[in-house]
Amino acid sequence: MSAQTITLSIEGMTCASCVGRVERALKATPGVTGAEVNLATETARISTDGSPNATRLAQVLDAAGYPARLAELDLAVQDMTCASCVGRVERALAGVPGVVSASVNLATETAHLRYYQGQVTPADLIAVSVAAGYPATIAARNDEDQGTRKDREAAGLARITWIAAALTLPVFVVEMGGHMVPALHQLIANTIGLQTSWVLQFVLTTIVLAWPGQGFYRKGYAALFRGTPDMNSLVALGTTAAYGFSVAATFVPGLLPLGTAAVYYEAAAMIVVLILLGRTLEARAKGRTGAAIRRLVGLVPKTARVERDGVVVELPLDQIVTGDLVHARPGERIAVDGVVTLGASYVDESMITGEAAPVAKEIGATVTGGTVNGTGALVLRATHVGGDTVLAQIIRMVEQAQSVKLPIQGLVDRITLWFVPAVLALAAVTVGLWLAIGPSPTMALVAGVSVLIIACPCAMGLATPTSIMVGTGRAAELGVLFRKGDALQALQSVRVVAVDKTGTLTAGRPELTDLVVMEGFVEEEVLALLAAAEAQSEHPVASAILRAAKLRDLTIPQATDFAAIPGFGVRAVAGGHALLAGADRLMRREGVALPGNDPALAIAQRGRTPLYLAVDGRLAAIIGVADPIKPTTSAAIATLQAQGLRVVMITGDNQATADKIAAELGITDVVAEVLPGGKVEAIKALRLQGPVAFVGDGINDAPALAAADVGIAIGTGTDVAIETADVVLMSGDLGAVVSAFAISRATMRNIRQNLFWAFGYNALLIPVAAGALYPFGGPLLSPALAAGAMAVSSVFVVTNALRLATKGAPS
Repeated sequence: MSAQTITLSIEGMTCASCVGRVERALKATPGVTGAEVNLATETARISTDGSPNATRLAQVLDAAGYPARLAELDLAVQDMTCASCVGRVERALAGVPGVVSASVNLATETAHLRYYQGQVTPADLIAVSVAAGYPATIAARNDEDQGTRKDREAAGLARITWIAAALTLPVFVVEMGGHMVPALHQLIANTIGLQTSWVLQFVLTTIVLAWPGQGFYRKGYAALFRGTPDMNSLVALGTTAAYGFSVAATFVPGLLPLGTAAVYYEAAAMIVVLILLGRTLEARAKGRTGAAIRRLVGLVPKTARVERDGVVVELPLDQIVTGDLVHARPGERIAVDGVVTLGASYVDESMITGEAAPVAKEIGATVTGGTVNGTGALVLRATHVGGDTVLAQIIRMVEQAQSVKLPIQGLVDRITLWFVPAVLALAAVTVGLWLAIGPSPTMALVAGVSVLIIACPCAMGLATPTSIMVGTGRAAELGVLFRKGDALQALQSVRVVAVDKTGTLTAGRPELTDLVVMEGFVEEEVLALLAAAEAQSEHPVASAILRAAKLRDLTIPQATDFAAIPGFGVRAVAGGHALLAGADRLMRREGVALPGNDPALAIAQRGRTPLYLAVDGRLAAIIGVADPIKPTTSAAIATLQAQGLRVVMITGDNQATADKIAAELGITDVVAEVLPGGKVEAIKALRLQGPVAFVGDGINDAPALAAADVGIAIGTGTDVAIETADVVLMSGDLGAVVSAFAISRATMRNIRQNLFWAFGYNALLIPVAAGALYPFGGPLLSPALAAGAMAVSSVFVVTNALRLATKGAPS
């Protein structure tokens, strides 16, 4: 191994001591001969004997507490035409030292890369792609989307297709018409003569191949000479063979065996025309696959009315900053995320959440950029702008999901790696066999060219990514975001759906329904102390208690020494008293005596959640809170169960309350009185019965979301839950879970259809093109028909994927 120098950018260094620790950790690594760490540039320059790579050194830095800085980059890659191209680009980029992962997508014509900053630069990665034969540039997010680019590409392809078709038509009519209509053949022979006819065909076909078809030869032969043949290589070889044989028959027929001189100009020209036509249709269809992203981007207005120095001015969106006062007139699209400071209105949030009913907004309410203001005027203070808005995050999530490679793609990649070389070998064998046992060399030519032309690696490369693009885009329109693309495949195999109760099955806004005061305490004082204890809590029950106290105009004392005890309750000091508020398990843990005839049992039997308040170690009150079930929950649960899914409710509530709510919803499996860690254990137990999806919304749900095979977070929940989840539902409606399952199943079914077509097409028609049916009286496939079949194959895959765009929300 030869010595090498690796440069890494490092996070977390703040002082000279950090530099020393990083240097010592690196120098202690076997194979490292020297390390120089620079605090100012936050980089480490590491000399090695060639044995430790960037990944190993990054592990050392991570263990030392100073992780290597990872960067992400999207490249727009040109000239990829099939799955073989994808594999070559991916292998070339993944082989660059310092690249952690490379994922190339044929449908979007992009490469997504994660690499160690400092070890490799975007220019290095672009150079590698270019060296592999595929020009690349850094993908621009805003200047031009794929749909626009594909529309322009399709228009250009359509122009040269029309030119090629116009030049090919006389060739086709003269040659094929002469075969089909003997009178026409005789007319040509008696007027201009067959030799002149062949020369005219030669001229027109040469123009077709050299002008509209030149891309096939420029790219195909370049790839062939690099030893990495692709679909362009197949087309170039096939048409060159037909054209070359025809040129020999036209100008030097003596080189051919006696009686075999014939021309196939029409085959060479028609192959170019039909494949160009197929690529035109494919480009148009691929442009439509990103329609959902374009619609989301289109929700953002270009300008907004902003208050600056007391004057309302219209500004471009990129000039709006956090804290600006933004004015939204009736009917306008809201430009940024913010909080209403003046006015009241109803806002249509359907494009974000999928829920049709407008939502009332008044002072203090949050609004989301991209939604539509109703009839009232609003003034809002911007809280998130630009790339930090909810809509921008949604677009990023969808783009990331669309660029992922599902596990099912692994098989396709392994096959396509050898597909084109295998086709070339099969074509050579076909020609050899026909020359050895066939009636004439022309038969060998026809069969060999047909094999080269009919093979379609494009369909195999497009089968998975196009379905993912359309499926995830449609899911976003229904308010379902796949944060991790592989969840799209995992969700369809789920057998058990575990659901958190509060905020998921219920509205998450409980109301105080019962207040039982113990002897020696006063109701107003107890409620005020309880409100003081809960004032700093983020639990939904706390807001119910505070609303009840405010309704009675009670003075709530200031609490100190507040501490939340996850899964138990809260502790605080207020009004000179030590307070404990929470579940019965908190009282037992703290040694607070509970009454023998506990009123909490009666509260629980009515489907309400009992909670306790202890003041200075004595039980002061028992309260009951009820969280109403969401209107759509029952229907969603019934639909999931009708689909054969087992629905399990997991909650920290006591068993009696949980059983009451479960009975209302038709849920027979209940796991109650669990702490956050207990939810994880429940998930692990359920996984013994099959893959599990968990649906939750709170901070305490994050461990369970991570432990499940598929974590589904309610978008109205906490940021922690959303960041942990694989799937995010933008609305609080459990019906979106049904939509997620429906989209997952439909997308995977669509992928399987595409793969069956792509592989079945090649497995069936390549032998037919080789002449397998000829000995049994079957036809020998014309190269022109082979070109048409190949073009149809790719277009079928893309248009089949586009059917997902019409999938409605399941009822």
